[in-house]
Amino acid sequence: MLVSGGGIYRDREEAGERLAALLRGGDVCAGAPGARVVVLAAPRGGVGVAVPVARALGAPLDVVLARKLPAPGNPELGLGAVGEGGVRVVDESLVQLLGVTESQVEEIAARVVGEIESRARKYRRTRPAVELAGACALVIDDGIATGATMEAAVESARRRGAAWVVAAAPVSSDEAARRLEAAADRFICPVVDPYFVGVGAYYASFPQLTDEDVVRLLESVPSGEAGRR
Repeated sequence: MLVSGGGIYRDREEAGERLAALLRGGDVCAGAPGARVVVLAAPRGGVGVAVPVARALGAPLDVVLARKLPAPGNPELGLGAVGEGGVRVVDESLVQLLGVTESQVEEIAARVVGEIESRARKYRRTRPAVELAGACALVIDDGIATGATMEAAVESARRRGAAWVVAAAPVSSDEAARRLEAAADRFICPVVDPYFVGVGAYYASFPQLTDEDVVRLLESVPSGEAGRR
C-alpha cells in the first residue's frame, strides 16, 4: 500500500496514466504468470480511468458491473453491493442496526440487479463481454470510499473465470484499502488517505459521466486486443 497525505489529479485521464505506471510492474499478475491481462472498468467514473490504463498496457477493456444496495430512506448509505453473476456483499451488522428486514434486502437487491442488467445491455450493445477464463483481471475505479462495490466487482471477475484479480484505483479511503487487500489478490493505489473526504476532492476536474460517455470511451479501446504486461 502506498500512503500519501493527499493528492490531486488533473482529471481521470491523468489519474489513469499514473495508475498505469504502477500496473506495468512485472509482479502485478504474479499469481498468474503469463496470463492474458484484461482491464475491467467500474462504470461510470472508472471507465475514464481505465481507458488510459488499457491503452498503456495494450490490454482489452470491458466493464464489470456492481452497484451499491441503498438503505431504505437513505440512498447514500450502502447496505452492501451486488454484482454480475449473482454476487452479493451485505453488511449484516448495518442491516441489523438499521432494522432492515430480509425481505427488504431482497427487494432492494432485485431492483439493483435489474439496473445492472439494463446497463450491461447498454454498455455491451456493440461489443461482447471479454473472456476472462484464466486471465489476470485489473478491476479499476476512479476512487474507493467504502470498498463494498469494488469487493463485489472483484468477486464478479472471479466468477467470470479470472485466475488473478487486482483491484486498483487512484485514491482510496484507509477503510476501503484494508477491505480490498483482503478481498483481491492485489490492491494497488497511489493515494490511500486516512482522512478521505470523497473521491471528487482528489480531482481538479471531476465531471459526472453519462451512459453515452461510457459507451464512447469503451469503443475507443478494442475489446479483443491481446493483453500484455
